[in-house]
Amino acid sequence: MSNLPLSGARLWADLHEIARIGGTPKGGCNRQALTDLDAEARAWLAARATALGCTLHVDPFGNMGLLRPGRDASRKPIAFGSHLDTQPTGGKFDGVLGVLAGLELLRALHEAGAETEAPLLLVNWTNEEGARFSPPMMGSGAAMGIFAPEQVLGATDASGARFGEELARIGWRGEAALPEMGAYLELHIEQGALLERAGKSLGIVTHALAQSWYEVVVEGAENHGGAPMAGRRDALMAAAPLMAAVEEIALAARAPDGEPGRGTVGCVSVHPGSRNVAPSRVWFSVDTRHGDPAMLAWMGEQLRARAAEIAEARGVAITVTDFWHSPPTPFDARLVGFLREAAARRGLPAMEMPTGIGHDAVYVARRVPAAMLFVPCHGGLSHNEAESITPEWAEAGLLVLADAVLAAASQPADPTPMTGAPDGAEV
Repeated sequence: MSNLPLSGARLWADLHEIARIGGTPKGGCNRQALTDLDAEARAWLAARATALGCTLHVDPFGNMGLLRPGRDASRKPIAFGSHLDTQPTGGKFDGVLGVLAGLELLRALHEAGAETEAPLLLVNWTNEEGARFSPPMMGSGAAMGIFAPEQVLGATDASGARFGEELARIGWRGEAALPEMGAYLELHIEQGALLERAGKSLGIVTHALAQSWYEVVVEGAENHGGAPMAGRRDALMAAAPLMAAVEEIALAARAPDGEPGRGTVGCVSVHPGSRNVAPSRVWFSVDTRHGDPAMLAWMGEQLRARAAEIAEARGVAITVTDFWHSPPTPFDARLVGFLREAAARRGLPAMEMPTGIGHDAVYVARRVPAAMLFVPCHGGLSHNEAESITPEWAEAGLLVLADAVLAAASQPADPTPMTGAPDGAEV
């Protein structure tokens, strides 16, 4: 166990201080990627970490790395962190907990005058949320070679602003890649209620579920709201049962242990959007997830089959297009072991679990040994201004993250390459 002067109270104060940047009237945060508020939060972090003797690195995608030297400069740094950007109606803890826990570790090392064998690297990944620019996890995806640079830098938001131009505008577009990492650990709130229901303080994340996202377009014909119902080709009335089918398909896609899949319709656009006009075109997004890749593929097949049935019955055209895919991703067994052992030594109740949610660690795990640690959030509520955790949960995560990072940094460099991580790409 680390005997560093790690302070849960100081971490808690930092979480509330940075929450003022983009703070909302309901107590949450609106600090979307590549906004002026994002730039302000980045500067806040950089000022505090450089004051501790860290060197700031910024890559071409705006990913921030704050490097603390180790005794052995030839070692690749042990990295840790998460993201500072939020949803438009986000909370105080999603992403930022992992970054500020890392900052507290650096602060405690600095105060103790302690050295680690390997260097340490605190990372803030750009645009994890995907709220303003889509898809999510662009910064980590680009850094790991999963997204082409032009795909990320050329992405546009709803207003037409380009990612690369906005990154330059706020002053956070760098030139060189971040230092190559020897390992990566990420602390995050669970964004679910399993830990709270089980009475556990920590979740040791063993792997990430597979995900497939789709875009659906339903095309019919506009018609007056006062026209007879017979013969209508109403795109919205065709889209509605297909949206409902997303949930039905997810619930039917049960794994051998009885766990169903997960399906979500998150965005909908209706044209022409007039009260007394039957819509001619509907676009919507579909997000599917499952622990079994075969069942995930089945969910996609069922979505397309249901789309074909509805299109024929209602005289409309329905197109289902692949948008993004993330394969099942295991986390590194050695790093998972460090987290497990740290929780046990600290006497903190923990359980092992997968994540059904995309995180930067999932992309990093395709190139670098990586692992994740969860703490509970009340009611599983996240991406919501009412998102909340306790100071005790935050401190538990801090202590175990710190112990695992220091264990990884003190170990001899692992000559064995990680195996089993998929080398997937976008659909």
